[in-house]
Amino acid sequence: MARGNPENLRAAAQRKRQVATERAQTALDAMIARGAPITFRGLAEAAGVSIDFLYRSPLRAQVEQLRANQQRTPPLRAQPDPELNEPPSQSNVVRALTAQLTELKRHHRAEIARLEAALAAAQGENLELRRQLSRHGRKTAA
Repeated sequence: MARGNPENLRAAAQRKRQVATERAQTALDAMIARGAPITFRGLAEAAGVSIDFLYRSPLRAQVEQLRANQQRTPPLRAQPDPELNEPPSQSNVVRALTAQLTELKRHHRAEIARLEAALAAAQGENLELRRQLSRHGRKTAA
């Protein structure tokens, strides 16, 4: 004897999906209105849904398109703050140097991670070679 009603379960799952999709669409509309960066992670948090849900939803293409448009379109330039008493060109230099510094930091973090991985691999090989030598009865220098 079958338990439950599979049709009711399917209908409930469909309603749940529809409500979540509507919540995600509402959150996406709000993000667009605020000019917030469009990302799957940000939308998932705002809508209270999972990132996986968004990737499988009909909103995926719209989110990808909006995200691509934002990446191609530079943000609106803010007017220089009169309280800073900086000429606009000076703030442009600061922005350029900050971007360059950020890129250098990213590059250095990647290089450190690569070197740490290489060091760990070398230490592992060293340990393995010491074990092989000790199995063959040879003493190793500490």
